[in-house]
Amino acid sequence: MTKADIATFFDRLAAALPEPQGELHYINPYTLLVAVVLSAQATDVGVNRATRTLFAAADTPEAMVALGEDGVRSHIRTIGLFNAKARNIIALSRLLIDKHGSAVPNSREALEQLPGVGRKTANVVLNTAFGQPTIAVDTHIFRVGNRTGLAPGKTPLEVERNLKRRVPAHRKLHAHHWLILHGRYVCKARKPDCPACTVADLCRFKAKTTA
Repeated sequence: MTKADIATFFDRLAAALPEPQGELHYINPYTLLVAVVLSAQATDVGVNRATRTLFAAADTPEAMVALGEDGVRSHIRTIGLFNAKARNIIALSRLLIDKHGSAVPNSREALEQLPGVGRKTANVVLNTAFGQPTIAVDTHIFRVGNRTGLAPGKTPLEVERNLKRRVPAHRKLHAHHWLILHGRYVCKARKPDCPACTVADLCRFKAKTTA
């Protein structure tokens, strides 16, 4: 995809959705971090259903630690890997209290030192909570990057690096959410909705759907 095509690609996504928002529900940076940790191998809908009661019971690291691992587990049993996630949430909450004054750090290095937090989770938090122009490559963005020719890569990190290099500077802040939502609702895995796609003419995907 050419530089001009990429600029047009994001111009159209921006025109259709000027202020894109993620679909995970949260109250503050801490609850966003917890929600993103819970979202690994789970749907946003499922996470939101669980965190509705979890965050009513605990929306700070101190309250989460007081709730305890068993208490956290009781709220998130419907989410995949809930045992490991409950352990990680308590452990990261303790680290936030002990090392960061209960605040969520705004650096990748510090975030990735928290239990259950990898590069993708850190990117989401940095972008959504702190307004940094990071791009978290999940399955949707990985698919869109490769399928369209926007940012091909064999690994999520390779796709991320190509996106950082190719996305116009003034579009980087919202690129993460535009691409996730496009992949989730239009450029779907099994049957992309090419007839409804605003960037179909720019896309390099050869097997476009017609209906």
